[in-house]
Amino acid sequence: MRESFMADGRKLSYLDFGGPGRPLMALHGHYSEAAVFTSLAQALTPRWRVIALDQRGHGESDRATRYERDDYIADVVAFHRHLGLGPVPVLGHSLGGVNAYQFAARHPDKVSELIVEDIGAVVDCDWSFTTRLPSPAPSRQPLVAALGATAPYLECSFRSGSQGWGFSFGIDDTVMSQKALNGDHWDDWTSLSCPTLLVRGTRSDELAADHAREMVDRHGGQAGLVELAAGHVVHHDAPQQFAAVVTAFLAQAR
Repeated sequence: MRESFMADGRKLSYLDFGGPGRPLMALHGHYSEAAVFTSLAQALTPRWRVIALDQRGHGESDRATRYERDDYIADVVAFHRHLGLGPVPVLGHSLGGVNAYQFAARHPDKVSELIVEDIGAVVDCDWSFTTRLPSPAPSRQPLVAALGATAPYLECSFRSGSQGWGFSFGIDDTVMSQKALNGDHWDDWTSLSCPTLLVRGTRSDELAADHAREMVDRHGGQAGLVELAAGHVVHHDAPQQFAAVVTAFLAQAR
């Protein structure tokens, strides 16, 4: 079910996948939106009820003028407050992974468990791919052809509009967001106290194996690392294995 709420004068949209299970908040990465967690939500039901946010500038949520770290965290705080939840597991991929662990570090009373998918405590994001994304295409197929092998990773964000087929995110907005994501976030990571699972793709071009191991060693509480045969988008490349390790972690943490 798609729903929305207002935060600081902007609409934020989200998908509540429903079911009788305990809530789990999910935060997507760049080029993506809440719908990317559809398969994971199906795999986790009925034990878990996935509720995924379209983060600012993505999906059905409004564009913003700022994409700084504090802005994203304020959105997650507003999302949690809107849902009326107590301490809840939070899962985040890439951009959403940093947002998730910074939210957990700065609001430890709101997060019971944390799953971070393929992103580091130090981020050095390259936005050249963003600036090379194709202009709106006359139909869906030319857009898919222009994207080539990357098309399956972006297809949940495809949109048809008056200018043709493009994306539910803005190119300039994404570049601003990626620039703001870069930096050293060790202070947040090392202050974490909740049980944490770090999931890395063995073919990741974003999170190096040595850095992932250092993150586990320097975590402020209890942390584990699982590496799956996948690229940066682990939940796409290895959906069944990813769902299995998330399920096992949440069961063990409780």
